[in-house]
Amino acid sequence: MAEVLVYVDHVDGAVRKPTLELLTIARRLGEPVAVHLGPGAEAAAAVLGEHGATRVLTADAPEFADYLVVPKVDALQAAAEAVGPAAILVPSSAEGKEIAARLALRLGSGLITDAVDVEAGADGPVATQSVFAAAFTTKSVVSKGTPVITVKPNAAPVEPAAAAGTVEPLTVAFGELATGTKVVSRTPRKSSGRPELTEAAIVVSGGRGVNGAENFAVIEALADSLGAAVGASRAAVDAGWYPHSNQVGQTGKSVSPQLYIANGISGAIQHRAGMQTSKTIVAVNKDAEAPIFDLVDYGVVGDLFNVVPQLTEEVKARKG
Repeated sequence: MAEVLVYVDHVDGAVRKPTLELLTIARRLGEPVAVHLGPGAEAAAAVLGEHGATRVLTADAPEFADYLVVPKVDALQAAAEAVGPAAILVPSSAEGKEIAARLALRLGSGLITDAVDVEAGADGPVATQSVFAAAFTTKSVVSKGTPVITVKPNAAPVEPAAAAGTVEPLTVAFGELATGTKVVSRTPRKSSGRPELTEAAIVVSGGRGVNGAENFAVIEALADSLGAAVGASRAAVDAGWYPHSNQVGQTGKSVSPQLYIANGISGAIQHRAGMQTSKTIVAVNKDAEAPIFDLVDYGVVGDLFNVVPQLTEEVKARKG
């Protein structure tokens, strides 16, 4: 059976959820071979093996932490040349997409970004994308070289499937460009205690209808009751009510959770482009003609300040 490379996104060996989702997808296409770069390989290998990785190729060098992107591209290129994979899967983060693009160029291969699903096909992996501000869904196949595909978080379930997870060293020769851009400092982002927005299974967002930074406490309370991430529309961010890092939309972050709850958001195309691939969409808006209602699975016409607190209390009651 053909092997499929999976780039491991991790923090000091703690494997992030999108990588485990990629292993589920990789098993549809062949035998997953994980590529772990940096420290923590032993701890990560156990988790990767539990989720289907037959092999874990590892390399650790200062270049991966001290320089941007290119050393990781060098390593993935080395892995691709050593394995000859049927496909290469990369998480669809900002860094992941840059790594994938550079890798595809080096390999002379086709690239597909922001896939929301990948299935095996007669002519290779078939990737599903949501395109043109989520107005269309396309299915694409790479016609040249080894398919390099970046996949959005929540595109597949995390499904344990025990495999060998054999750890093997990967020999990497860094090129001249590897040390071209040096990281001179890092500032840890303050943790909110909530899930990462782009990876969360549930996202609760607020828009212009929240009417003030102080009122986002209502949105946060619902999110916390559900164990969800908090999002915001561009209108709310531009007004200074919530940080730009939480903006959902065409000029913010794209999310694809199992459940998306939009509160006081009209549903402009720019916002819809960032959340339209959510599996289930719920909207609360007092304007019955708001465009968001054309998109939703469930809509509530009402004042969010009446509806959302009641919903929060109901969630707490059921969990209690």
